[in-house]
Amino acid sequence: MEKVLTKIRDIRKEKGFTLENMADELEISHTSYRNIENNQCKLTVERLIGIAEILEVPTSELLDEKATNVYNQTFKENNYSTVIGHQEFENLYQENKELTQSYVESLKAEVEFLKNLLSNK
Repeated sequence: MEKVLTKIRDIRKEKGFTLENMADELEISHTSYRNIENNQCKLTVERLIGIAEILEVPTSELLDEKATNVYNQTFKENNYSTVIGHQEFENLYQENKELTQSYVESLKAEVEFLKNLLSNK
């Protein structure tokens, strides 16, 4: 979390915003915003999104994460191609790994179902 807060502070200073500017834009007290940057209170997802909007940077930049491809699959039959799916999303937290894996498994099952459906025609 310290890296995220340092990144927020650095970008805020680069853009010339004061603690007071940020607090006013977020509609919170100056003390509350100072506590966020000093890691004295939790930074919520909603607040992080608000900060990213004020600083005009993607949330992923504050988190130092990049978007990743989950899958991209093409089904070919009789010289015809059908794109079954393509999904991109941001893996923001290691804790989401289990949820992400579950999502990927459900997508694989859906792809298998669609393949069976096409092969029965």
